[in-house]
Amino acid sequence: MRFRILGPLSVIVDEQNVVITAARDRVVLAMLLLHPGRVVTVDALIEAVWGAEPPATARGQLQNCISRLRRILPFPTIGSDPAGYQITIGPDDLDAVVFARLVAAGRSAGDPALLREGLDLWRGDALSGVESETVRRLAASLDEQRGAALEDWAELELAAGNHRDLISPLTDLAKRFPLRERLRGQLMRALAAAGRTADALAEFRQAREQLLDELGIDPGRPLQEVFRQLLSGGTAPAPVPERPVVRSLPRTVADFTGRAELIDRLVRRAAAGGPAVLALDGMAGSGKTTVALHLAARLGDRYPDAHLYIDLHGHSEREPLDPSAALLVLLRRLGVAADRVPESLDERIDLWRGELAGRRALLILDNAASSVQILDLLPASARVLVLVTSRRRLLGLDGVHPESLPVLDESEAVALLARIAGDRVLAEPEAATDLVRRCGGLPLAIRLAGARLAHRPRWQVADLVRRFGDAALPELAAESRTVAGAFALSFSQLPEPMRNAFRLLGVHPGRIFDVPAAAALTGLPTDEAHDLLDDLIDVHLIEEPEPDVFRMHDLLHEYASALAAELPPDERQAALHRLLDLELGAALLTLAPPRRRSVLRELGLPDVPGAGPAEQVTDPLGRLDRGRLYLRALITAAIAAGRSEYSWQFARAAWWRLSTLGYGDEIRDLFTLARAEARRVGNGAAQATCANYLASSYFRRAQFDDALALLQEAIRIRRGLGDQVALSISLGNLGAIYASTDRFVEAVEISGEALRLAERAGDDHVVMMRLDAHSMGLQKIGRYEEALRLQRRRLQGVLEAQDETNMVHCLLNLIIIRRRAGRIAPPASERALLIILRRAIRVRYPEVAAEARAELGDVLRRQGRYAEAAEQLEQALEMFDRSDELRFRARTLNTLGTIRCAAGDTTAAAELHRRAVEIAKTVSQISEIGRARLGLGDCASDRAEARAHWQAAADIFIQLGVPERYEAEARLQEADWQNEETGVSHCAI
Repeated sequence: MRFRILGPLSVIVDEQNVVITAARDRVVLAMLLLHPGRVVTVDALIEAVWGAEPPATARGQLQNCISRLRRILPFPTIGSDPAGYQITIGPDDLDAVVFARLVAAGRSAGDPALLREGLDLWRGDALSGVESETVRRLAASLDEQRGAALEDWAELELAAGNHRDLISPLTDLAKRFPLRERLRGQLMRALAAAGRTADALAEFRQAREQLLDELGIDPGRPLQEVFRQLLSGGTAPAPVPERPVVRSLPRTVADFTGRAELIDRLVRRAAAGGPAVLALDGMAGSGKTTVALHLAARLGDRYPDAHLYIDLHGHSEREPLDPSAALLVLLRRLGVAADRVPESLDERIDLWRGELAGRRALLILDNAASSVQILDLLPASARVLVLVTSRRRLLGLDGVHPESLPVLDESEAVALLARIAGDRVLAEPEAATDLVRRCGGLPLAIRLAGARLAHRPRWQVADLVRRFGDAALPELAAESRTVAGAFALSFSQLPEPMRNAFRLLGVHPGRIFDVPAAAALTGLPTDEAHDLLDDLIDVHLIEEPEPDVFRMHDLLHEYASALAAELPPDERQAALHRLLDLELGAALLTLAPPRRRSVLRELGLPDVPGAGPAEQVTDPLGRLDRGRLYLRALITAAIAAGRSEYSWQFARAAWWRLSTLGYGDEIRDLFTLARAEARRVGNGAAQATCANYLASSYFRRAQFDDALALLQEAIRIRRGLGDQVALSISLGNLGAIYASTDRFVEAVEISGEALRLAERAGDDHVVMMRLDAHSMGLQKIGRYEEALRLQRRRLQGVLEAQDETNMVHCLLNLIIIRRRAGRIAPPASERALLIILRRAIRVRYPEVAAEARAELGDVLRRQGRYAEAAEQLEQALEMFDRSDELRFRARTLNTLGTIRCAAGDTTAAAELHRRAVEIAKTVSQISEIGRARLGLGDCASDRAEARAHWQAAADIFIQLGVPERYEAEARLQEADWQNEETGVSHCAI
């Protein structure tokens, strides 16, 4: 497949010409080919096809164009993107790409043959016959590349002495491009070198007449110099520069640090050939100008004729420069006399582009306000590299390479701080890291912080960190330079709707938010809020790290919060209340309907708050996971606003999903804060709720004494309030503690009482929970029939409720009970556990996934598949560690020890069992000490030692009244009759 745009548009598929007949399809394909491998936005395609006034059906008609092209071209040549479409081609599939590569190679090697090979690809004007103003404008840059390549080719041929061979092609080229003075000069030099001086002089007279007739100007100084030397008797003079070399770049910093990958990428892009316009955008203070100047220093030698710079004042206290004024400044810096600069904008543009034609120049357009401001400043010559910087994304420019500057990463930021402030930074690595984090990696902030340290040699880095306190912006100032001032300039130039949205985003206590949150804060419909967020992205006041997830830089958030503090109190409070309702509603929507109804009843809420906005959240669980780090800040904001009830309501609504995701630390932080607030305001029911769920975080970490004290507090309050459902929940949790600490008989008694309370109260969801707790307690003491009956009853309930997370948990417990009862063969257990594991991962229930892996490891062990079993158990241990779940570690270590023993590695097995003993003692799990002693006996080479371990295990199991006693007693009986000399291993398999 080949595409040709260096002439009429041509498509070749399987060596056959494919005719694109529809004019609109030709325009769309041309636009895609002019931007190979890059997404062309829908708006850009529509403008190219229909101009400034497209029909209302333009998007639909554009999709039809794409569909027709896709039917013609092989899949997947044209790909889709949320922003538009892109064409994917190979390195030799597009003649323009091949041309640029050959020309770049020819220039680099000084080889006219390579240039000629590239020029021979041309079949006429680029994309001739495609009727589109946008396409013609972009194609003109290709035509200019051709002209520049022709001139370079001719110059190399002249230098090689091929004057006579050049006369004919240069004569044709001069007729085709009569206004290219360099070509005229090369033709004159070729004629003179061939002894045809009179013809050379006649060529000059003809060129002058054409320039006067068509442009009203005399030939430029290079052409006039060739003419004068011919008159004086010269035969083949070298071209003379029109003006002295221009150098007008400002001073760059000597301590440029980091961004090596970015700079290398931009250098490669600049060297790729073709018109190079690199547009650097980024937030205020991100170092755009510094990067541009550093890049100019790296590339300056490639552009020897002129280095130009202009500050367009797009974001400053001055009015932005209009294009006409900017052109005046640039022309004067090029050395054009003031009386030669015309008044009209169009004439200035022509003069500007004419002055740059044939020059190898580098141009920095700094601090651009918009695409419109710089469009007329862009040269047509392919020999000019243009670097544009702006605080906004310049979406209106075609044919440019955009690059959004990120902040510095941590190591780069510390290195920059060290270069500014000296060795103190390296001597205090932790303080330096804290400082650059508070600066958010923003280069301007780091430079100002470094300047403060550099001018205060007695300060330590930690001193400045302490001065930051809760607000860094006041400290990030040096004379008139401040980070807040840079932000203020960006903010002041926003239209009022964007200013208002930015201020209200400062009410949000977190740095990460989504469209529903922005809609809640602003009080706007979702679509309008989304549009404002897109606008704020374009000016780099927020960013979008992933689709529909937005983030504000720490310092910008501090600035926005300061602006929000200036809002009228009623407006600020209303925004916060809308946000709190949304967040509470979204947290409740992470729950299956039965659980949600139960939580609403527990909180005394009639319905989901903010249900309308909350329903706009497409992934409530992912949203809660993403935003968990600012939940404490959200509760703190609610308390500060006098809305204490949100503290426990939100903590309770988020608890289940935080628990299933393994976020015990977050649970502890939220409920500790909410419990203190409930006690402060004297809300007993809320205090009991917080104590109950705070206990769960201690329970997961096997801190059973702390969990027990909290549950006793909750039970005492709930008995006093007479809330039977709530009391059932707390009693059931108390039973779970008893079961985890091997108080199995008490666990069964208390879980049975909790089940009866829930059944009397009629809360189906709580009944399901209590069925599970009672069932698992019964299986611990070997009452398997009752345990299975209750667990199956629970399964029926969760299936009816379509509660998938509880269904996965229920299925796992059914397999566990059936295995303990000997009711399921290992292969069937394995199949079922693999299904449960996949489902647990899919519904994001890591605790159940880890338990399933541990159980699967035991199943594989009993089939003698020790390597597979060990792999599953080690993964389970990693998962328990990640979720800070200590209850299952001893059991998993014991199972892993049994595997090592069965595989013959008794030393490693004994070490695992000893680790299990240490953990089991810490968390009061006597049964696991018994399992460890059983395993240690299996590992022992001395029969007396083995028998002592087995006896200790049997004593423990008998004391607990658990079925494992029979396994230990079997070991002891075998030891009594077995001949000691046989040396048979007792490792359980």
